[in-house]
Amino acid sequence: MYDYHHLHHVKEQSKSKKTLWITLFLTLFFTIVEIIGGLLSNSLALLSDSAHMISDVLALGLSMVAIYLATRQPNARFTFGYLRFEIVASFLNGLALAIISIGIFVEGIRRFFNPEPIDFKLMLIIASIGFVVNLVLTLVLSRSMKEEENLNVQSALWHFIGDLLSSAGVIISAILIYFTGLLWFDPLISMIIGGIIFAGGWKIITESYLILMESVPSQYNLDEVRHAIAEVEGVEDVHEMHLWAISSNHFSLTAHVFINEKIQPFCIILAINETLKEKYGIEHSTIQMEHATIHPHGEYGKEFLRHKEEELSNHH
Repeated sequence: MYDYHHLHHVKEQSKSKKTLWITLFLTLFFTIVEIIGGLLSNSLALLSDSAHMISDVLALGLSMVAIYLATRQPNARFTFGYLRFEIVASFLNGLALAIISIGIFVEGIRRFFNPEPIDFKLMLIIASIGFVVNLVLTLVLSRSMKEEENLNVQSALWHFIGDLLSSAGVIISAILIYFTGLLWFDPLISMIIGGIIFAGGWKIITESYLILMESVPSQYNLDEVRHAIAEVEGVEDVHEMHLWAISSNHFSLTAHVFINEKIQPFCIILAINETLKEKYGIEHSTIQMEHATIHPHGEYGKEFLRHKEEELSNHH
């Protein structure tokens, strides 16, 4: 048994797992119903909704893989474990949403200028069933999000909020076509659905992209964290500092610190680790102790020593 780290780079998410299985089966069943209904009724709004449902099935499949991989232990190759796949899956989910919404928009414009006949009764029946199914799934997922934070469940929730609005849009579209006879309501509603889907997809893409780019998580201010480390007794300077998320709620920090050689380095490390854990909830940190004369870091170390000498001479 290798000890890759004292912290578990795994996620045991039983609630998320159960929720996503239920959601996946219900979605798959209704996707088949909606595709058949969309083709028979010739409704673009209904077909755009079913296209969105297909993306839901793919998204949920990726989410399931991500959650199962996240429970696997780190090994000699993947020392951080498999948590990052959750973010890769979320990015692909968001990308799928954005691409589908663009496709819906293009087809909507085409149908705007070339309206096609629609079986509004069948369209209304299928959309009503879809609304009920999506409402149930949205409630199930939002309840799961309250219990366990997971970017994949969040992306699935966005899919179903989009679906819920889509189903409502299709119902409104069917009623308007019935009373007015204006067929362009169908592509108009489908384009509005496309816009909603794109907004949700873009939000997921942005969140997962920032994690994949190892940017500083939004809840942290790097200068503030640097200042808190610098406040620890014995720390004279903080540099080469990085703070990033491995996955949602799994943060890592590395930093180099110039220290006062008169203070025991182990005490300084302990104090820094305690500060990071208590003030910021960061438990995974790697701190490198340095002395400016031994680890000068080029011009940076020389500048630091120059300032130090100036301070000493001013004191005298």
